[in-house]
Amino acid sequence: MSSAAKAPALPGDPPGGRRAVLVWGIGVAVYFVAVIFRTSLGVAGLDAADRFHVGASALSTFSILQLLVYAGMQIPVGLLVDRLGTKKVLALGAVLFTTGQLGFAFSPSYGTALASRALLGCGDAMTFISVLRLGNRWFPARRGPLVAQLAGLVGMAGNLVSTLVLARLLHGVGWTAAFAGSALAGVVVLVLLLVFLRDHPEGCEPEPVPHQGAAYVRRQIAAAWREPGTRLGLWVHFTTQFPAMVFLLLWGLPFLVEAQGLSRATAGDLLTLVVVSNMAVGLVYGQIIARHHAARLPLALGTVAATAALWAATLAQPGGRAPVWLLVVLCAVLGACGPASMIGFDFARPANPPERQGTASGITNMGGFLASMTTLFAIGVLLDATGDDYTVAFSAVFVLQALGVTQILRLRRRAARRERERLVASRVETVHVPAA
Repeated sequence: MSSAAKAPALPGDPPGGRRAVLVWGIGVAVYFVAVIFRTSLGVAGLDAADRFHVGASALSTFSILQLLVYAGMQIPVGLLVDRLGTKKVLALGAVLFTTGQLGFAFSPSYGTALASRALLGCGDAMTFISVLRLGNRWFPARRGPLVAQLAGLVGMAGNLVSTLVLARLLHGVGWTAAFAGSALAGVVVLVLLLVFLRDHPEGCEPEPVPHQGAAYVRRQIAAAWREPGTRLGLWVHFTTQFPAMVFLLLWGLPFLVEAQGLSRATAGDLLTLVVVSNMAVGLVYGQIIARHHAARLPLALGTVAATAALWAATLAQPGGRAPVWLLVVLCAVLGACGPASMIGFDFARPANPPERQGTASGITNMGGFLASMTTLFAIGVLLDATGDDYTVAFSAVFVLQALGVTQILRLRRRAARRERERLVASRVETVHVPAA
């Protein structure tokens, strides 16, 4: 029998069902659109460099600023979700990322374009944690890993839209029409969530949180951070997510075109492969973890090892150009990075009670975006310093992977011990719940 089947239902566990899927689907649709907007620069990097007359370092600043805002917003957003609920936070996020995408479409200068990406990052930051919270409120706890992976899969479908649709629009109708037209999707999901989305099923209302000002904020953050599972989740997310994020968000297309000599069409196909691989692996990882909880860390570390090995093989090729088959394998393996990063939430979730889930998820979600931001900056600086030597620039990946793996190995035993203690306590609580 699987570990998921053995686990008892928790008191007040949501029932799930068709309505849960519909409500959760609206929240995921908001996240889907946010990812389209977030990754739109990945297919427009070379066009942006020409439009705003900037070099590699200035180009990377677009994504760095967007991720800096995103990462900096994670804990505040987690606190807001815990306090205000999903609907209000998601609605605000949709307004902000739609405004940012529209502003980017009409930006006349590099400075206004930067401000638009920052606004987009702020709205984007409010989506994923809200969707995780929505899943926790509408589905049983045993479905948590699969629901989270499915949310990530739908997000990657948004990346696929950027790669396949927005890229073609960009070269068909031009910069302004492509970005302004895509902003309409934000308006559509905003209307849907305002009309149909609900924070939780009837009868599953959370306990009201009294307003306690700064003291409440400090206690929420401190309590979540004290849990080894939260910190382990952050480092798993940090170590696994960023290689694919950096590749898709900005540097993949220039690397494939300028360093590997591929056509833009072939490079676009390889970026699409990363997204398709992500979606396929996400389904597999979600099913494995739902059935075998102990597989979480081996899957995460295995993904890191495979990613490092493929990057090393690619960058070590004579003349700096890898054969196409190796680039295909690299992109297929990069597709596993997103699903592996979702495992971080599977460490943070059981380590924290429901009223702290948003805060803990916010802390965890900072990890990959901090790593991505650091790597984006490092690659841009190294490219400018070395005259566009991609081999040296992409070696920054290994430094952050080594840091992350060190922290994961340091925390893994403490987190496992604490999780066992909480599981025993929850089972005892379930046994002693009086019958209705």
